[in-house]
Amino acid sequence: MNAVRIVWRITRLNFRAQLEYRSEFLLMIAIGAIWQVSVIVFATVLLSRFTGMGGWDSSEVLLIPATRMLAHGLFVLFLGRLHGAGRQIQEGMIDTYLVRPMPVHRQLQLRVFPTNAIGDLTVAAGLMAGALSRSDLDWTAGRIAYLIAALLGGLLLEAALFTAVACASLRYPAADYWGSWLEELLGTFGSYPLNVLPKAVGGFLTYGLPLAFVAYFPAAVLTGHGHDTGVPYWLAAASPLLGVLAYLGSRLLWRWSLRHYTGVNG
Repeated sequence: MNAVRIVWRITRLNFRAQLEYRSEFLLMIAIGAIWQVSVIVFATVLLSRFTGMGGWDSSEVLLIPATRMLAHGLFVLFLGRLHGAGRQIQEGMIDTYLVRPMPVHRQLQLRVFPTNAIGDLTVAAGLMAGALSRSDLDWTAGRIAYLIAALLGGLLLEAALFTAVACASLRYPAADYWGSWLEELLGTFGSYPLNVLPKAVGGFLTYGLPLAFVAYFPAAVLTGHGHDTGVPYWLAAASPLLGVLAYLGSRLLWRWSLRHYTGVNG
């Protein structure tokens, strides 16, 4: 409980510090929203010009970017400071964190309040509201519970991927650029049914870099397309659990990498 109080106090102070510069605060929120404009354009074109995609109707397809964006916004809000941890490593800040009486991972997460997450979540919540309003699904308690679990699983899976990049950065600081590449892949391929892509690309985004588990598989299970994803139904349905396991594994990798950290200059 003491750790929770410290986290809350630091977060509150960081938020108040951001509010000291109101124009910059509002600008960061706007940047978070503008960053998602491409997804809004995609959704608009999808709903106005196409009846569906890859055997999914337009309202079902819309659930994929809505799930991905909402999971991403939650990731940015709660665990997103690991994206860009390579810069902290390159500047030698990790060495300072190591001598403080607080876990390094927690210090990285508390170094600044992610104001842009407010913009991300605002757009994502609006898109999710639009997707749910257009959906013909019967939103039973089970479906709602699975959607919530999928959002949390997507959050943790994205956090696991960026944690792995941060672990690589502890040994090779230039690996931080992989984070930008990963973010581009999420934004480019995370909003579409993967069955419209070549099988090799879909296979890579499933088994190589498991982006399909963030939103595509959960949306497929919710909309009744779970048996048409190219993977066993149980694997698609277990997407939220995979996110939890991946994040726990990434935290173990982080601890191992931190123990073997020898400094930015080796």
